Amino acid sequence: MTEVIEQTSTSPGYSSRRTKGISKPYMIAFPAAQPNGSAMLIIPGGSFEWNYFDHEGAHIANVLNRAGITCFVLIYRLARDGWADPAVVGPADAQRAMRVIRANAPRFHLDPERVGVMGFSAGGFLTTTLATRHSTPFYKPVDAADQLSARPLLTAPIYPVQSVDPAYAYGEVAPSLFGGQPTAAQIREWSPDLNVTPMAAPTFLVHAEDDNAVPVANTMRLRDAMVAAKVTVETHLFARGGHGFGIGPGGPDGLWLPLFVNFARQEKLFV
Repeated sequence: MTEVIEQTSTSPGYSSRRTKGISKPYMIAFPAAQPNGSAMLIIPGGSFEWNYFDHEGAHIANVLNRAGITCFVLIYRLARDGWADPAVVGPADAQRAMRVIRANAPRFHLDPERVGVMGFSAGGFLTTTLATRHSTPFYKPVDAADQLSARPLLTAPIYPVQSVDPAYAYGEVAPSLFGGQPTAAQIREWSPDLNVTPMAAPTFLVHAEDDNAVPVANTMRLRDAMVAAKVTVETHLFARGGHGFGIGPGGPDGLWLPLFVNFARQEKLFV
């Protein structure tokens, strides 16, 4: 498998690259110039077919860096790249990334306890799975890093693909993860809102009401499950923004990122 990188932006001076064909996942580090000891794993979206690692990755990291947060953008294996168990590869890569960040905390001047995760669209599926199933063994241990916890201090699923129930789901989630319509058992296992326990990580949710790709019900069902389990959750719904706004020309990016930074401070990601 060969990695392919494409530029999708036609706006002068604005980059929006995407990549696929990932055989070995990796992270791109964005150290803060004045680190406060906190870190965020950032997981791009791309319909389980691409990693859009600029507007849902590097551009986000640059903003969070200014708050002293060191960031790591995850380039993960994609469910549509022909893996034998496509539902597992992304969550496995996200778990492993959390542990690798903690194992390398001294190198990046981090507190290993203060690591969160933010994910967009399909990356939101990995993020919500980390929030709710961080202790599920999605892969066999590789080295000493795998003795560390994969539980994030907090999570931020942004317009997330979350439910795999056809009544609420993004239309391509089941074909991507299961190759067709999900069984009742798959819906139960792979819908994060059905796996919320009091051990779920505090969560910050953002969605646009006019999202015509991922129904806003994905966010609302997770929010309701978090409330029922008495897990801290903050939810922001915007009237307009569509899907995939991330940070870039147009969309409510100027509003939601400061709200997240405030939430992160409240949840002690940094002081």
